[in-house]
Amino acid sequence: MDRSGDPAPRRPARCFYLPGVAPADFQQKDPLPVKVNKLSSIKTQLPYSYYSLPYCRPDTVVESAENLGEVLRGDRIENSPYVFEMREPKMCQIVCKITPGEKEAKDFKEKIEDEYRINMILDNLPLVVPIKRLDQDSAVVYQHGFHVGVKGQYSGVIRMRNTSSHNHLSFLVKYHKDTNMDSARIVGFEVKPFSVKHEFEGQWNGNKTRLSTCDPHSKRSVVNSDSPQEVEVNKDIIFTYDIDFQESDVKWASRWDTYLLMNDDQIHWFSIVNSLMIVLFLSGMVAMIMLRTLYRDISKYNQLETQEEAQEETGWKLVHGDVFRPPSNSDLLCVYVGTGVQFFGMLLVTMIFAVLGFLSPSNRGGLMTAMLLLWVFMGLFAGYSSARLYKMFKGSEWKKITLRTAFTFPGVVAAIFFVLNALIWGEKSSGAVPFTTMFALVLLWFGISVPLVFVGSYIGFQKPAIEDLVKTKQNSKANP
Repeated sequence: MDRSGDPAPRRPARCFYLPGVAPADFQQKDPLPVKVNKLSSIKTQLPYSYYSLPYCRPDTVVESAENLGEVLRGDRIENSPYVFEMREPKMCQIVCKITPGEKEAKDFKEKIEDEYRINMILDNLPLVVPIKRLDQDSAVVYQHGFHVGVKGQYSGVIRMRNTSSHNHLSFLVKYHKDTNMDSARIVGFEVKPFSVKHEFEGQWNGNKTRLSTCDPHSKRSVVNSDSPQEVEVNKDIIFTYDIDFQESDVKWASRWDTYLLMNDDQIHWFSIVNSLMIVLFLSGMVAMIMLRTLYRDISKYNQLETQEEAQEETGWKLVHGDVFRPPSNSDLLCVYVGTGVQFFGMLLVTMIFAVLGFLSPSNRGGLMTAMLLLWVFMGLFAGYSSARLYKMFKGSEWKKITLRTAFTFPGVVAAIFFVLNALIWGEKSSGAVPFTTMFALVLLWFGISVPLVFVGSYIGFQKPAIEDLVKTKQNSKANP
């Protein structure tokens, strides 16, 4: 039992679940905490906090605990004024009434013009909007979050050029019921947003006001409206919502299948195709140059007339003594190799964890947190590989190469990150990383990554130098 006297959600015992993905069982009338997340857009890529707009607020706004990955992604998860109870449908529940001023109305219109969406979470499931495809009879695709509003609504044959706010939400919670118990597990969280200009008679009495456009007493709900709620200065907006529950055959273990198979319009196909074409074009140019060079050398070999000429070293045979010669910028090559090994190790271990199921999509920010921590700990292998290659090139100042390995690439990334973060901070976006998180990142860099690079470099430099496979010439004798 919790403090309110209601039975707390029960979790099954004697089962093995990965960290952070254990299911929660809910009895009838158990409270369901609905949380709001950031406002996101595919046009600006700048997230904003939900309460950056003048939406209805609970008595006390409480931020949920966030991991490092969630903060870097711009997630800001907070409680909401929506009250859900398990398997208890509700109709036309009034949240609040707001009167936007000039600044609030301008913010609303800007977010609607930029096609911002509102993201919510219930039992670790993100909110989706079902959209029926016109090209198929029964196919339904899902969209992450619902739009703040719409631009230009139709009223009869006249199209209005204003913006309308989605102020009525029709929620649908899907659950899978246990056959042996009365408990159930949430397997779906959907919404259909509407824009309706609510009307009421008499004086405003808060949540007890009886609306003529949406009345639970007369079983009148919002299905569609010819009079949308326009966003104008000093014009009241009443926010309402419905809740319905539907039993589903989808089991809890398969509830993420819909989200993983859904179409995501944030995939930038043009950029992907453009990058692939550039890679193919450059690869083709390099291949043509190599083929022309090889064809010229092979032609020379075929034109040799005497045995003495055949025994002379010509063409590609001249470079065998120069292959392992240290390049002019050997120190920079060692730094690049160490950084590459660090990247490869991070990606390899991340893929292994993902295959084993430790990076569940329900653990928001888990992937980014894991990659960041793995990058830090892979500094040991970065220092080891760079020091080994540096010693192969007959280098002696291993501390210098260690410092360059530890600071070259992370320093460039940190400089770009701080500049971009300052710009995002100026836009008052929730994507701006707070000072405490920046301090944590610097602490990970200087407190863990740099010492591990030094340890790896020391171990690598103590190993015997790698011997060249062929003898390296002191001075190149290759003809230009």
